[in-house]
Amino acid sequence: MVVFVYLDESGSIHKNSRSKFFAVGGYFTLEKDKLKILSEYKKINKNMKINKNLPLNTEIKAIQMESYEKIKIFKNIQDISTFYGFSKVFDKEKMHKEIVTSNLFYNYAVKLVFKDCIIPLLSNINEEITFIVSCDNRTIKVGDINNLENYLNIEFLDTSYSFLVKYYDSQSNYGIQMADLIVNTFYNYFKDYNFIEDVLKSIKFSKFRLSLFPGHSVRGRIRKINLTS
Repeated sequence: MVVFVYLDESGSIHKNSRSKFFAVGGYFTLEKDKLKILSEYKKINKNMKINKNLPLNTEIKAIQMESYEKIKIFKNIQDISTFYGFSKVFDKEKMHKEIVTSNLFYNYAVKLVFKDCIIPLLSNINEEITFIVSCDNRTIKVGDINNLENYLNIEFLDTSYSFLVKYYDSQSNYGIQMADLIVNTFYNYFKDYNFIEDVLKSIKFSKFRLSLFPGHSVRGRIRKINLTS
C-alpha cells in the first residue's frame, strides 16, 4: 500500500533564531483521493489569484492569505475521504538541548511526525506501507538530497514501512502549498492564537492530529483509520 505525505515547515530551527516555536506538518492521503485534493486546492488557489489580480504562476503562502480564504480551503478539503492533516510543534524554549545542526534536527522532527502524528492513526494491516513524501526543495542543500530518505528508512528498519522522499519547488506543487497552510495554521495555534482563531473554528479536528514537543501530548484525531475500507 502507498500513502502519500506532503510536508512543509513553519518557524525556524536555526540555533540563532529568536522564534520560540518550530513546526513540521502537512497532510497524508491515499491514491484514490490524491488528485481530488490537489484539484480542489488548485481551483480555489486559482480563484484567489484572479481576485487579487496576481499572475497565475505566483505562489500564495499561507501568511499572505486572508482568514476567509483559509476557511474556504479547509471546508472544501477536510471532508475528502482519505485526507488527514497533522502537525508536530516544537517549543524550543522548553527543549533541554540546543539545536546544533539544522538538517539533523529537521530529520529528527520528520521522524517524530511519522511516529506521533501519522503511524498511530494507521490501522494494522497485513501488508507493507510505502510512504511517498513530498517536501519543499528550497531549504535542502544539494548534499542532503538523500539524507532524509536514508534516515527514515534506517530509523524504521524494524517495521513494515519504507520511505521514498521527493523534493519539489513549492511554487509549482499544490500539495506542498496545502501543507504550508496546515503547518502554518497549527504553528500559529501556539504562537499567535488570536491571529488564527477564526480559521481554527472551521477545522474539524477529527481530520487533524496535532502533537507538541517536548512530550508527546496529542490533540485532535485519536481513532485509527481503516486504510482498506
